[in-house]
Amino acid sequence: MNNVTAIILARNEEQHIEECIKSIQCANEILVIDDGSTDQTVSLAEQLSAKVIHHALNGDWAQQRRFGISQSSCEWILFIDSDERISSELNDEIRQVVQRREKKAYWLSRHNIFRHNSATHGSMRPDKVLRLMPKEGATVEGFVHETFISPFPQETLKGKLFHYTYDNWTQYFNKFNKYTSVAAEKYYEQGKYCSFWKDIILRPQWAFFKIYILQKGFLDGKIGFILSLYHYMYTVTKYVKLYYLNKSNGKL
Repeated sequence: MNNVTAIILARNEEQHIEECIKSIQCANEILVIDDGSTDQTVSLAEQLSAKVIHHALNGDWAQQRRFGISQSSCEWILFIDSDERISSELNDEIRQVVQRREKKAYWLSRHNIFRHNSATHGSMRPDKVLRLMPKEGATVEGFVHETFISPFPQETLKGKLFHYTYDNWTQYFNKFNKYTSVAAEKYYEQGKYCSFWKDIILRPQWAFFKIYILQKGFLDGKIGFILSLYHYMYTVTKYVKLYYLNKSNGKL
């Protein structure tokens, strides 16, 4: 019998939560840590036999995941976001490595998917995420872009984890605004200085070049150019916010 708890953080994810839970075939416990959803997220999750626990996020994703760990009852932890899906091959792999009972942490190969576009280079290129590990010693640090930590040796699984990125541009820019603000505030709290010439003029140009040329965003056509341009804008916005936090506490 598998001994895996899948942990999903959710808030108003009715468009994703069903497909996410249905894709998880390798866990015998699914926890949905809900941050005050006002749509059908909770009822849909419960209909699929997931255990829903209400707990405030308070802008701190890492503490929310640590809370999920504390609520799990299995020996293994699998972190899954609501906009991600586990392929059948990855489900089989997870079952196999858990049955071996070797204490190791596993990186998953994540592939980004748009519903109506194809982008597999630049900022949308496949990456690896550390998501499967023994509960023992597991923790999470950071705020938005969390770091998953395990004290055990690490390996990479071959099966694909699919990530459904953005449903529309409004969702994209909502995250864009949130993430640039959090990044700027984090830099500010760390006492990081912002140079107008280096960080606002030059750094974004390098960011575009890296994504569009070095990481071959140009191979994705129009959407590749747009995403590379928005990566430029993300970098500009993050450092503009930091610049004015340092200059006038964020006030204009």
